[in-house]
Amino acid sequence: MRAIYVVAALLLATQSTNSKSNVQREYPVLKGPYMGQKTPGMVAEPFAPGIISKDSWELEGVFAPGMKEFYFTTDSGKGTPITVVGFREENNVWKKYIEFQRRGEVTFSPDGKRMHMANGYKDRVGKEWSERKSLGPMFDRPDWGIMRLTASAKGTYVFDDYKSKGIRISTVKDGKRQAPKMMGTQVNSGNFTAHPFIAPDESYLIWDSNREDGYGYSDLYISFKQKDGSWGPAINMGPEINSDKGDTYASVTPDGKYILFNRRIDNETDNTDIYWVDAKIIETLRSKQ
Repeated sequence: MRAIYVVAALLLATQSTNSKSNVQREYPVLKGPYMGQKTPGMVAEPFAPGIISKDSWELEGVFAPGMKEFYFTTDSGKGTPITVVGFREENNVWKKYIEFQRRGEVTFSPDGKRMHMANGYKDRVGKEWSERKSLGPMFDRPDWGIMRLTASAKGTYVFDDYKSKGIRISTVKDGKRQAPKMMGTQVNSGNFTAHPFIAPDESYLIWDSNREDGYGYSDLYISFKQKDGSWGPAINMGPEINSDKGDTYASVTPDGKYILFNRRIDNETDNTDIYWVDAKIIETLRSKQ
């Protein structure tokens, strides 16, 4: 059985985004918003079933700001690289335009100008991306194992660390990057805590964790920023999202309308799919804090 957290961590040290994969995948013509998919309601559904979400390992689905690009991660099997596949919409048609080996889980700055990948990033240059660069010694530390780093519009970074099994936060004060600090126990509780997503306006934080109150192996949780600037208690996002399996790696579409996340379908076959659900559930949960 593939352990999502351990495997992701091991891959960070060995994969490069600079070389394109030799694996070529073909996809049907997709037209319209959201990769041409019928949007979900308040109960999670597979994203692009049979096209993106198949009987294999597809995860980490994320739209770039502007909603004209979509990226996801896939594994073609033993002996092949784990790759990120990127689609771009032009003239209302979605086409695959890039495929590269993964090194860190892909997220975007809220302005869409930067692609974050763990302790590295690429900057947008026209329609392309720069070479991968390091965030510097504050984040490029041998004693840390960053899998996913997300950024707010204020420049705050929230990221996980598979070695400590916790989540850290780094703010910007007077234009200067502050040293990362471990977040409080409302976030860092349970057997592991990983894959954070901070809202662009920093009003909430979503992450996944294995806790006693969960529905399955791992559940998605949310915490809301309080008026005094502290983070509120962890709220399990409920059975509309969480299942009796593993639910991880949530992100909210840049238009704020939907939540994308991973769901482990079958532990024996490693089948993991991308699911999505109406983001109105966030406001429903806000009223419960």
